[in-house]
Amino acid sequence: MTSLLRWGALAAALLLGACVSPAERPGAGTAPARRPSASTRPLTPAPATAAPGAAGAREAGVVAGPAVYTLPIDEAQAARALAAFRLSCPALRKRDDASGLTRAGDWNAACDAAVAAQPGEARSFFAQYFETAQVGDGKAFATGYYEPEIAGSRDRRRCCQVPIFGRPTDLVDVDLGQFSDSLKGKKIRGRVDGATFVPYYDRAAIEDGALGNRAPVLAWAADPIDLFFLQIQGSGRLRLPDGSMLRIGYATQNGRDYTGIGALMRQRGLLAPGQATMQGIVAWLRAHPAEGRALMRENKSFVFFRTLDTPPIGALGYPVTGGASVAADPRFIPLGAPVLLSLDRADANGIWIAQDTGGAIKGANRFDTYWGGGAQAEATAGGMSAHGTAFLLLPVGTLARLAAEGHNGKAPAKR
Repeated sequence: MTSLLRWGALAAALLLGACVSPAERPGAGTAPARRPSASTRPLTPAPATAAPGAAGAREAGVVAGPAVYTLPIDEAQAARALAAFRLSCPALRKRDDASGLTRAGDWNAACDAAVAAQPGEARSFFAQYFETAQVGDGKAFATGYYEPEIAGSRDRRRCCQVPIFGRPTDLVDVDLGQFSDSLKGKKIRGRVDGATFVPYYDRAAIEDGALGNRAPVLAWAADPIDLFFLQIQGSGRLRLPDGSMLRIGYATQNGRDYTGIGALMRQRGLLAPGQATMQGIVAWLRAHPAEGRALMRENKSFVFFRTLDTPPIGALGYPVTGGASVAADPRFIPLGAPVLLSLDRADANGIWIAQDTGGAIKGANRFDTYWGGGAQAEATAGGMSAHGTAFLLLPVGTLARLAAEGHNGKAPAKR
C-alpha cells in the first residue's frame, strides 16, 4: 500500500471503509497524465447472475466479454500497462493462480510476445494475445491510492517523537491450511503466550508500549495522524531534517481487522455537510486531539514497516507503476493479469495490471488504482471513487479450456 498524507487520496478509502490494505502498497513515480477517453459512459456488462458471497472466480461465474480490439484503449496508457505486464511475467509463469482460472503455462505465449513488442504495438499486443472475461456481474468499483510523503527523522529528536516500527520478533504467521484442507488459503497472525496462541497486540496496546524492545524502531515520525494515514496507505516517504528521503514500505500487520474511521465518523454525525473529505477528517482529528486519538484506536489494525531501496513493492514482489498498477482480490483476479476498466471517471479508463492486493479490496470487481507519488497523484487518487464495468483479460484459449472442463462460463465466439 502506499503512503499516507495525501488527504484526498484516502477520503474514499476511509469513508467507505475501503481500500488500503496494510498489506502491500507500492509506488513508482508520478503517473503520466492520462488522456481522457472519448466518453465517461462505462461499457455495459454482459447479463450475468452474481453469486452473493462467492468465494472465488469460478463460484462467482465467468462469461466471455467483447473482443479486445473493439474496446476503447489508448495506446499510451496501454504502453504503460504493457511495461507493467512484463514485470509480472516471471511470477505469472510460476505462480499458482488463487482464482483457479489460469495455469502457469497459459501465460507463456503472451509473456514471450511482451518482450518482443515494439513501441506503438501495445494495443495490438493485448488484442492479439488476450480475450476478455467478465467475472460475476462485472460491475466495478474503483478507488485510488498513492505514495505520500511525511516529515520524520532517523533518530528521535524534539521534532519527531512517534516511533515507526519494524516487524516484531514475537509476531507469528500461521498458515491454517497446514492443519486442515478446509482452511486452505486462510492465515492468521498472533503471538505465543505461555502455551497458548493469542491475538497480537492491537493499536492501543502498541501505542501504550506493549512491544517493549521486541520491534526495531526504523525511524521517528513528526506527527501521529500523518503516520496513522501512512499505515493505511501502506508505504511512503519520510522527509528527513536534512532534506533527504527515506522510503519505507509494508512489512507485515498485526493480524487485527481494519476499521475505516471515516465511516465511523459519518455514522456518529461527527462530520458536518461538506466535511466528508480527507481534509475534513484530518481537520476534525486535529481539532479534537483526545477524541481523535481514541477514534484512531478503534482501528485495531497496525502496520509494521521495512526500509526500501526501490519504489514501493506490490504483492507480486515487483515495483508498482503509477497509472498502470491496480490492487485486486486474487481470489477473483489472477495476480499479474491485465484488467480493462471502463468507468465513469475517464482518467481511470484503460488497461491496468493486477500487481497488488489490499485489506479492503475484496470481491470480484473491486479495484484500487495506483497513481504514484507527487501532487498530481495525490489529487487524482484523492478524488477517485468510480463505478462502471470491469473485464479481466485472460490468455487466448483460457475460456475454451474452462468451458471444456465444465465450468459455468462459455467460450468466446470464434473471431
